Amino acid sequence: MVSIYLDYNATTPVAPEVVAAMLPFLQEHFGNPSSAHVYGDAPRRAMAAAREEVARLIGARTAEIVFTGSATEANNLTILGVARAWGDARRHAVISAVEHPSVSEPAHRLQALGGSVTIVPVDEYGRVAPGDVAAALRPDTGLVSVMHANNEVGTIQRIAEIAALAHSRGALMHTDAAQSAGKVALDVEVLGVDLLTLAGHKFYAPKGVGALYIRTGTPIAAVLAGAGQEQGLRPGTENIPQIVALGVAARLARERLPETHAHLRALRDRLHARLAQEVPGLALNGHPEQRLPNTLNVSFPGVSGAALLQQVADRVAASTGSACHAGDAAPSGVLGAMSLSNERALGAVRLSVGHYTREAEIDAAAAALIAAWRERTIAEHG
Repeated sequence: MVSIYLDYNATTPVAPEVVAAMLPFLQEHFGNPSSAHVYGDAPRRAMAAAREEVARLIGARTAEIVFTGSATEANNLTILGVARAWGDARRHAVISAVEHPSVSEPAHRLQALGGSVTIVPVDEYGRVAPGDVAAALRPDTGLVSVMHANNEVGTIQRIAEIAALAHSRGALMHTDAAQSAGKVALDVEVLGVDLLTLAGHKFYAPKGVGALYIRTGTPIAAVLAGAGQEQGLRPGTENIPQIVALGVAARLARERLPETHAHLRALRDRLHARLAQEVPGLALNGHPEQRLPNTLNVSFPGVSGAALLQQVADRVAASTGSACHAGDAAPSGVLGAMSLSNERALGAVRLSVGHYTREAEIDAAAAALIAAWRERTIAEHG
């Protein structure tokens, strides 16, 4: 029996349409897009088309999209590239306590390079208070980086409010929207951001490709040295099959968004209802309304979430938090930042649904988790 996949926040399968679009660029259209001869023509046109689709997904201009190898690379380019562009004038950054390591780690590196970082807290729902950001801003603040939606609990931040505060003090605003694309609407003008990160493998493109939106006129410098690809910000021959994949995935995400949002939310709420009905004391982690439509993070009372998932591993594939920390038995740092008790954090399970999830799978997964919780409760507490 194949486990029911409920870990779409970790990664998604590659959509069949995406695979089909990639294949010609792995075979006959193998040329370098920088080549002046005929073999560079098809890759160059394909890359331009993909850039346009990514831009359309987030309401940007095509010239404002830089392709990267991952969201991690895009976040590093943002944190370190903006600091390098500002120079000594603005060496202070503000980030939230629930950022992905691809933001928090380069922020720590910025500190090691002589800059400074302020980490603003979150409330019990994982939300940043705009007032806390305002209090953290300084004359030398160059960048504020707050993720759009949290990868563990799904909480969506008030990015537009935070961006307005950052801009009022002359700072730039970045949001890591890796978890949001294809699940909720993204518009860089509505959000008011200067930089925005995307990850292909979170919305049915392959791993190994991402993008960074950079608003026209935003000060940013390269952190890698090389040739002039991607406006000189991401040197290296472009990975055309992956870029084509990202473009097709972006188009599918945009075209399917209304039905996808409704589908995901219905499945998530169905799963939550079934679990809550049979597991007294089940606790929802994250904002009850302002969160991703596909993400359900709940704490099972009296048991370890990791042990629970291990017990159902042959039937349900899910996680206790970020896949980047899947081998770590300690409570989630995100839940700790939300000031949840150690017991509640240890009992947490992240269940994330996707485009290919079906109702029958939701019901089967719920039944397996409920049965496992009962067995562990009896075994541990008698």
